[in-house]
Amino acid sequence: MKRNILAKTVTIAAIFALAVGLAPAARACSAASLIGTFADKDTGFVIPGPNAAPLPFAGVNAITFDGNGNMTATGFGSVGGSTGPQTETGTYQVNFDCTGSYTVTINPGGLTAHAYFILDDNLSELQIIVTDPGTVITCVARKQFPSGDLRP
Repeated sequence: MKRNILAKTVTIAAIFALAVGLAPAARACSAASLIGTFADKDTGFVIPGPNAAPLPFAGVNAITFDGNGNMTATGFGSVGGSTGPQTETGTYQVNFDCTGSYTVTINPGGLTAHAYFILDDNLSELQIIVTDPGTVITCVARKQFPSGDLRP
């Protein structure tokens, strides 16, 4: 009987050790997790003021994150059919759980924008929502050069 209990205990311990060994490791994120250039596509609406009709918004950008909390972007946008190039500079933070936020200044115009994001797809994609009042804008940004490519 003692051998039977011992055999069952050893078997259960072995199965548990195997399961723990095969379980994916939890990933902890930081600003250093977000590095490189991402191709970004934005869609949504901007509400320019009280009682104003929403204006459609679309844009594309190349966003570069430096791994230290600084970012830049160049792109092209359309608000209500008015189009033009734009640049952005700002800062970002990444939380332990791979969520984060950023603040950028957009030129021309000097407008400040804020966003919340989630890093996903093995750190190669961002799901983004602009958090400023009067905006309904979502974005998807994918890493331009996948892991293993020598480019940043």
